[in-house]
Amino acid sequence: MTKASRAFEKTRQTILQDPQAAALYLEEALEAGDTEAFKLALRNVAEARLGGIAGLAQKTDLNRETLYRTLSERGNPTLETLSKVLHALGLRVSVDVAGGLPPHVQPDADGHSVQTG
Repeated sequence: MTKASRAFEKTRQTILQDPQAAALYLEEALEAGDTEAFKLALRNVAEARLGGIAGLAQKTDLNRETLYRTLSERGNPTLETLSKVLHALGLRVSVDVAGGLPPHVQPDADGHSVQTG
């Protein structure tokens, strides 16, 4: 993998400081089905929002070395670790219906799913 240019890295960090942009970025990485891409995206968001793995370790009370290993290409984060990491980044784990909501279920004004018929 080629190294990103300094200008690109700075732009990415600026964009990922926004929680909505960070959530969309992680969601897209997860949607691609590539766990290595998702872990890289988590590292990028941690860099932008907390200054990197060291900041993430402080915020999660998890060991820095463990986080490096867990979020590496060969890492395999548990749901508990993933939840702590996302919480530290101001995000959360969520489950959604594959392919969107069924036709008889629509979001209300607050974004909650409600039966319509």
